[in-house]
Amino acid sequence: MRVPQFLTDHCVPFETVVHPPSFTAQKLARRLHISGRHVAKSVLVASERAYYLAVLPAALRVDLAALGEQLGMPVRLAGEHEVVRLFSDCEWGAVTPFGHLYGLTTLLEASVAADSEMIFEAGRHVESIRMTCRDYERLERPRRIPFARSAQKRMI
Repeated sequence: MRVPQFLTDHCVPFETVVHPPSFTAQKLARRLHISGRHVAKSVLVASERAYYLAVLPAALRVDLAALGEQLGMPVRLAGEHEVVRLFSDCEWGAVTPFGHLYGLTTLLEASVAADSEMIFEAGRHVESIRMTCRDYERLERPRRIPFARSAQKRMI
């Protein structure tokens, strides 16, 4: 499902931001001249039992050990083929933060402020969505847990 249509169907205020192709969340932040803390990236992780969509600021990294501890089981990054299979309606690597649209549990990094504004890919590398975290949480109902670390540390 196209994210803008999903948001419109649910009467959620948002802005569509069209920009030159950006293939990472950090590059998107640079292109838009904003902090990587305001750009949300979505990372598919897997356990032996399920996939999870981890949503966190672009400036941070997923700490797989911390995430596994929070979930009570080891997790790993999903492979490219798994991402493509689950997000078949998105451009390669342009994963949206709405895991429930794909049957996934969404995990939101606990440090993301509920009253903040977030920008994220809308399934295409040339189109992003700007909306409030509060509206995002109201629609997605993610599980808030701490699982991110500074990009300076060697994490994923």
